Amino acid sequence: MPERRTLVDEFTIPIRSGRAWPVRAGQLCRIVAVAGPQVGDFNVWNLNNPRERFWAARTRQLESTHLTTHHRLWSILPYLRPMLTITNETITYGVDADGGRCHDLLGARCDPYVNKILTGEEFDFHCHSNLTRAILPYHLTEFDVHDVLNIFQVTGLNADGKYFMKASPARQGDFFEFFAEIDLLCALSTCPGGDLSVPLWGPDAGDPLPTCRPLGVEVSQPAPELLKGWSSPPPATYSGNHGLTFPVWTES
Repeated sequence: MPERRTLVDEFTIPIRSGRAWPVRAGQLCRIVAVAGPQVGDFNVWNLNNPRERFWAARTRQLESTHLTTHHRLWSILPYLRPMLTITNETITYGVDADGGRCHDLLGARCDPYVNKILTGEEFDFHCHSNLTRAILPYHLTEFDVHDVLNIFQVTGLNADGKYFMKASPARQGDFFEFFAEIDLLCALSTCPGGDLSVPLWGPDAGDPLPTCRPLGVEVSQPAPELLKGWSSPPPATYSGNHGLTFPVWTES
């Protein structure tokens, strides 16, 4: 049975780089491991109001530490609404013996600041930098980059509560797909750590360049009948003033 959708945009993000792109409300976006395992660090904003952006912490609480089909990404206060819904993803990793899972919300993006602290070296192609460059055409800056969803990345917490990462299980052709609940500006970095099979820091650190691969992006428009009855969710309806009162001028 043919898919009832029309492709409206398609491109490939090269290794160790980033790109931003719009996805309109009611469209589908698919991120594809076009050449094998590769981690992608994902940010998302309201296209029409970038003050509204993805909130990783609340999404962890409302959904899960690791995301899959039917989970949603929620926006920050005071908006607090679903920005997108994951409609399909092909990773079948499950839960490993150490509690590791895929599509991570526990970790942060790699960045040049912690890299300088840990290695003493300058490097301009960490995910934070890739995302910063990607969003410049949309008049956003480094200050707009926020906590990420690590797509195709396996992570967990060990018995001591310490964060760990494992090699990506993605295979060529695997994908992560979502439905835009509102107009979105998306940005994705192809992590310079590649598939994370080579540690970036520590005694076992090596050069992960051979494990770096591009990621593909496809944006499509579902057939109109598939959207019948759907509408974008409104922002949260709290209308209080946080208990604050303000002075009122009166004539003495």
